[in-house]
Amino acid sequence: MENSEKNQKVVQPARSAAEKAHAERAKKTVIVVGASSGIGYETALRLVGRGYCVVNISRTPCSLERVRNYAADVTAGDTLEKAVKSIAAESENIGGLIYCAGFSMAAPIEYADEKDYRYLFEVNYFGALRAIRAVAPYLKKRGGNIILVSSMGSTFPVAFDCFYSCSKAAVDMLVKGASLELEPYNIRVCSVQPGGTSTGFTFKRKVYADEDNHEYAAKVKRATAALANMEQGGMSAGEVANTVADAFCEKNPPLLLQCGGWNKFYAVANRVLPGKATQFINKKRYKQ
Repeated sequence: MENSEKNQKVVQPARSAAEKAHAERAKKTVIVVGASSGIGYETALRLVGRGYCVVNISRTPCSLERVRNYAADVTAGDTLEKAVKSIAAESENIGGLIYCAGFSMAAPIEYADEKDYRYLFEVNYFGALRAIRAVAPYLKKRGGNIILVSSMGSTFPVAFDCFYSCSKAAVDMLVKGASLELEPYNIRVCSVQPGGTSTGFTFKRKVYADEDNHEYAAKVKRATAALANMEQGGMSAGEVANTVADAFCEKNPPLLLQCGGWNKFYAVANRVLPGKATQFINKKRYKQ
């Protein structure tokens, strides 16, 4: 008589929906450009916690143990494209891109140095454009999400940081255009728009000296101080990262997504109020 245990089938317990989702995410590699600090770091932390394989591309590495790092400068040569190609060679399933790199400067339009505002656009806009172009061929195989971290400054100009606002407005339009082109391949594109956020970004801003700002010196100083207070008294990087991570995990995220209730209100107000009214409100915010 055969041993009944040999004929007995081992029944594996059914996996929950959460476990299945976690297993599916573990197969996907998410590229985060700029995960070494701030919003990018906090976003990488949350995606790792949700089971994704996260890869960082930046000049300095992300310190999270479970994040792989590739060194690249989004403004230098083709280092960004080479990093994406290397990631694709090692990862069978690139599931998405999150672009968090950014640069800001405080200076009058009249006296700003051309090399500075061109560098700003290289980081904020052209870097995002290049990242999309580099990752698109791989996402077209299976679909995925692309999230670009923009700013409420794309809607409400930041006083004496006009170039930053212009670059983020360009990012928002890039999202809209890329969405039209990539949607047939099941690639969703979303712009997340934080308002003032408390990160080290405030202290990395390039602020021109009084002598370089000439007759605008006092106004630049007031505007820069108001912006710094707005940022350091605003949302935490973790709160913004929650919005970014949630958007990335959605099957169909919105084109433009504001972080927090107040920013959603400001976005609606900008659409409803006359242009002069929003300009007046903005001038008051920056003590102009």
